[in-house]
Amino acid sequence: MKLDELIEHLDYKDLINFQNVDITGISYNSKTTKKGDIFVCLPGEYTDGHDYAKNAVENGAAALLVERKVEVDANIPQIVVSSARHKIADVADRFYSSPSKGLNLIGVTGTNGKTTVTHLIQKIFEENGEKCALIGTLGYKLSSGGEYRDAKHTTPQAPELQATLRMIKDVEKIDNVVMEVSSHALEQNRVGGCCFNGAVFTNLTQDHLDYHITMDNYFEAKALLFKGLSEGDFAVINADDEYADRFLSVVPEGVKKFTYGVKKSADVVAKDINFSLNGAEFTLEVKAGVSGANPTGEGVNKFPVNLHMNGMFSVYNVLAAVTASLAMGIDIKTALKALENVKGVAGRFEVVAKKPLVIVDYAHTPDGLENVLNSAREITPKDGKLICLFGCGGDRDATKRPKMGAIAERIADKIVITSDNPRSEDPQTIITDIIAGLKSTNPDKVTVEPDRGHAIALLKTIAGNNDVVVIAGKGHEDYQILKDRTIHFDDREEARKVFEGSVI
Repeated sequence: MKLDELIEHLDYKDLINFQNVDITGISYNSKTTKKGDIFVCLPGEYTDGHDYAKNAVENGAAALLVERKVEVDANIPQIVVSSARHKIADVADRFYSSPSKGLNLIGVTGTNGKTTVTHLIQKIFEENGEKCALIGTLGYKLSSGGEYRDAKHTTPQAPELQATLRMIKDVEKIDNVVMEVSSHALEQNRVGGCCFNGAVFTNLTQDHLDYHITMDNYFEAKALLFKGLSEGDFAVINADDEYADRFLSVVPEGVKKFTYGVKKSADVVAKDINFSLNGAEFTLEVKAGVSGANPTGEGVNKFPVNLHMNGMFSVYNVLAAVTASLAMGIDIKTALKALENVKGVAGRFEVVAKKPLVIVDYAHTPDGLENVLNSAREITPKDGKLICLFGCGGDRDATKRPKMGAIAERIADKIVITSDNPRSEDPQTIITDIIAGLKSTNPDKVTVEPDRGHAIALLKTIAGNNDVVVIAGKGHEDYQILKDRTIHFDDREEARKVFEGSVI
């Protein structure tokens, strides 16, 4: 693509040394820049891409996208923009010829539940006889039974994302894509240029305040997904969430709104919910007039639901997925058949041993931990105890640490406090912050072991056969980020070694 074609609709401030060169790729890491690339000088928290422009040119960059003029040896075209971080999305969308415009693209956002909801929607599409690709925390995959391909973020940076969407459309011939959309991706415009046909909101609770600072900022970032919808698109909102009305209020005119919930009146509601070791069951009530449920007359249509998944959060995730499928006109019986066949999602309330019942979950926020522990409490035998092992990440929002300590102390019978990706922080400092939220440090209830592997091994002496153990925080992750290195570490592997006699 010629440079003038690439920047034709770009809102730039200045052109320096303009030459209509051929652009064959986009890069923002000088080490991986190839000949013919346009190198985008992204300013970051610790480094500034402008400082690496010379290296990029030496590696073959044909043009630079900058926020200020840089001094480079060659007479290289420089396109000056107000925000390279935002304009990289526009450049990527243009370079890959706006692939999302030819796709049915569904975005799922919220603090918790994004991964599970996207997987459930993918399953529903496939049950309906349609292919659906998924992009999210675990990477991206082209079918529910396919292998994950690595992704560096919940939502990839714009060039990788647009390239992936183009590949899905042209190479794999897939027309449906469901994607996790993080607040960071929205704030940083990594999904800029993406034309979403639908947006799903799961919940909004405290997380990432080290980045967003306030909950209002966090909301505004998430709300960008809904503000970007157009007439004829759909929005699915969790009516029970305290931010529901605010999300509904930002949805543009002409966008179809659908709500779901358990506590409040909504288009799709779960009633008479029961939990057992086998999963959750409830009655699904769908208001007449909601497409996909073949409604007739007035009132509600009722459908029995029996899940292999467990916990109230699973009920909410299923409601989000089934409401999205109804918004797209998929028959409800098809959707429920798909959902009832789902065994679970990796690292989400994943049972790895039976005696004691050991559950590994990704919960790493106050709300996430509370939901998981409440769900585990529902299936804890009367003669058994609920035990929770968790930690908090280093270099992240420290205000949630005492809150998570208080939640674990209130719901669990025993807690083990340990490390969870301490990064550059001293693990003991993080643990001290967690302990600040406890009313008591009675050793009969509270165990502290900074080494996560040793902490999981201690569960062998703490937990009895009738107990339920929740190992929270890492879920599907197979690494631990320490101060000076990243090591292989998988909670599921560690738990299976400790409880090898009763692994699933």
